[in-house]
Formats: sequence, C-alpha cells, structure tokens
Amino acid sequence: MGMIKGYFKHVRKPEGIWGKLMMEAMNRAHASVSDWGMGHLWGISPDRIAELGCGGGRNTVQLLKKFPKAKVTALDYSQTAVEKTKHIGRQAIQAGRLQVIWGNVSHLPFQAEVFDLITAFETVYFWPGPVESFREVWRVLKPGGMFLIVNEADGTGKEDRKWMSMIDGLQIYHKDQLKDFLQKAGFKEIMVACDQRRHWLCMMAKKETAQ
Repeated sequence: MGMIKGYFKHVRKPEGIWGKLMMEAMNRAHASVSDWGMGHLWGISPDRIAELGCGGGRNTVQLLKKFPKAKVTALDYSQTAVEKTKHIGRQAIQAGRLQVIWGNVSHLPFQAEVFDLITAFETVYFWPGPVESFREVWRVLKPGGMFLIVNEADGTGKEDRKWMSMIDGLQIYHKDQLKDFLQKAGFKEIMVACDQRRHWLCMMAKKETAQ
C-alpha cells in the first residue's frame, strides 16, 4: 500500500520520473472528460485564458486549438508539470500565444481582471481553501468572464472514498458543495452540467459585469 500511495502522490504534485509517467497517464485517462467539459464552452470568444493546474499540458493545447485567437497562460505548482507543458506547447510559446509559469492558486501572480476565461480540469480536488482559491479566480477574472471547473468525480461515485484514502490531500466535492464555495467567493451566476452515468461534473461560474 505504501508503494501505491507513493506513486499516487504524483497525482497532486508530479515530480521526477514518476511524476512524468503520471502526467502521461493522466493526459490519456482524462482526455474524454476534459473534452466533454470543454464542449460546454460555446458562444464565447476569449482573448485571454488561464488554465490553472495545467498538469501534462494536454488541455492547454486543446484550449489553444479551440480558441485560435486567444492567448493562454498555463499555471501549475509542480515544476515538472511546468516543464512538461512548456515542451508540449513549445510551438505556441514561440508564436507568442502561450506562457507557462509556476504558481499557486491561493496567491495567483496576476493583476485583477486580466482573463476572460479560467479553466480548472481535474484539479480543484487539491486546491487550498477552496473558497479562498475561488476568490483569487474571481479577482483575476474580467467582469463577464467565465470560470470552468471539470471533474471526473462528482462526489456520488462508489469509488470516491477509495481514491480519497489512496491519494493524500484529495477531496472530492459534490456539486452543491462547489456551488456554495463559488457563491461565497463572489460568483452569483452558476451553471451545472452532469453526466450521472459516469459521475462527471462540469460547473461554469460567471463573474457579474460591472453595474
């Protein structure tokens, strides 16, 4: 069990060779839920996007493809993830469309009201707070901007407790918990999409426009 937990600690913060292997596995395993969640982003044309918890960079590349006129800033608090995303997105970096940085969601290194869209794929399970982290998201979103959360586990699955016991720091939230966190952070317009069969959860929170 100790060896298994040692491997799965890299889900939270990939490091070294095991972290690189974990990111490759997560890129493949989470592709379907990520594309499903990204499919809810229609009718918008963001200029500035932040992907928080970029991991192996797969979703960073998909965001660049989906919004070809946008610039993306990818952030992770794993230096291994930062380097992986820089590698996979090197062409976009050279084209001036992608910036990849190290950072922590509890203290985002951005000025207020910078981004039109902020995404979080398979990552809010580990966010500190999380109300305080969501307040940081609210702070750096422009009025009218959207915050997208995509989770492969919605807090109702039979396997949730097992995963929480195996992965240190993992907390799987129910949609009502996340909605409460978002509201406390300042979001008032919140939309929820669920795939009940697969226990997938997508939440979209919009920052109100200035009055």
